[in-house]
Amino acid sequence: MKTLSIFIIFLFSALVIQAKTLRVAAYNVEFGKGGSAEEFGNMLKEYKLDIVTFNEAPGEDWTKKVGEACGMKFHYVGKTSSANHKDKYKSILSKTPLTDTSEVLLEGSGWSPASAVRASTVIDKVSYTIYSLHIPGSSGDKKNGAKSGTKAHSLTKILSKDKSPNIIAMGDYNSRVEQNPIKAILRKGFKYTWEDLKTDLKKEKTWNVYNNKGEGVIDHILYKLKDKKVKVTDGGIIKLEKPLSDHAPVWAEFSFE
Repeated sequence: MKTLSIFIIFLFSALVIQAKTLRVAAYNVEFGKGGSAEEFGNMLKEYKLDIVTFNEAPGEDWTKKVGEACGMKFHYVGKTSSANHKDKYKSILSKTPLTDTSEVLLEGSGWSPASAVRASTVIDKVSYTIYSLHIPGSSGDKKNGAKSGTKAHSLTKILSKDKSPNIIAMGDYNSRVEQNPIKAILRKGFKYTWEDLKTDLKKEKTWNVYNNKGEGVIDHILYKLKDKKVKVTDGGIIKLEKPLSDHAPVWAEFSFE
């Protein structure tokens, strides 16, 4: 009887300790020029990610090859290349099947075309809506946030109208968190992982990582989740000794009680 009691206590403790997690990342890969798809996949593999969003990604089967290298077999690639440049597509890579895939064009000033790709997936019986995005920077104003008539303003409207219970919007925002385009999305009930992680962004950068000049943190993971008990427990900027892109990938781990 004593042995059985000890076993029950041990089992209960194990269940409590093993909280559910969701691990995501966003990466502007600069049209994959810094390495092969396999190199990108092998680098990401160690983070044991559930979802990765790419922008400035090559078309064709590049995202699929990255997934083959890091054990993520489901993917969706948009058809709109940013500013009509070569190999600047948005894509989503996932360990779980993707449904309701779509791409939406963003209206307004700034380089065109600009778009975001969207997909849904279910992980541990929880449904998520994922956005992979790449938008031009814009100024904005204190009253309205993202300036009316800009791509950032268009993105804000799209995210605010999405009724999905759990939304994660990741990518290259071309704006820092203190700038109005990001603030506009935060006003719609979104949060950003840097605040949860208490990251001092003044000392960090995610763009122009090839040299020491730095251009600030412009790649972000914004989210709005129904379960308010969810916590961002890990994450940050992935600093590679040999960068594969002019942007650094960013990642985050969400933990569920």
